[in-house]
Amino acid sequence: MGKNILITGCSSGLGLALTNYYLEKGFKVFGISRNKPDIKNENFIHKSFDLSNISKIKEELSAFILDIKEINTVFLNAGMLGKIKILEELSTSEMQEVYELNVYANKELLDILKNIKVKNILATSSGASKTGYKGWGSYSLSKAGVNMLINLYSNEMPNTKIIALAPGVIKTPMTDYIRFEIDENTFTSAKKLNDGIIQTPNETAIKIDEFVNRIDEFKTGSFVDIRKI
Repeated sequence: MGKNILITGCSSGLGLALTNYYLEKGFKVFGISRNKPDIKNENFIHKSFDLSNISKIKEELSAFILDIKEINTVFLNAGMLGKIKILEELSTSEMQEVYELNVYANKELLDILKNIKVKNILATSSGASKTGYKGWGSYSLSKAGVNMLINLYSNEMPNTKIIALAPGVIKTPMTDYIRFEIDENTFTSAKKLNDGIIQTPNETAIKIDEFVNRIDEFKTGSFVDIRKI
């Protein structure tokens, strides 16, 4: 279905790596992020928008997305970690900020995407959606919400393959915060990250594309951990 790709959170980390990867493969990439990455490629079309502004998503992004008409793969990649804190110290407003960006922003985008032809949609999830690490309350709850959001929309978008994909641990400012700024004696997940395999964004982009090429092997609406396939 054409060679159009849509990527949210395209200005850094995995989103930027996916953007560059697909541009190099000759795709036309439509990117959404607060800041425009320094990419000089005529096949890169960018829309500056802060997805945390939930109430404005449909108003500001509908025309941009609907004009694409047909999309091969959508990467709903934008998201945030939030602060690593025990639940007692975590305010509901802090949790709400993470949940709104990680879940509700994707809900609004999926409502728009229902109106055009889309072959695949991959929403970035996490192993933390299945395992409740101490201190990860906001992130784990939001990524569990992403998994169910994808499951629910798969019933409403039967002509689109929709997957919640955990890409593994990627070297980004988010994981650097966990690895280097968090007390690993209090939050043992920091030690687990330091002791485990950490991929670069570029390495992860290649693995994700390999998954896209195998996507028909997986049930729409499911959660897939890329490290376990």
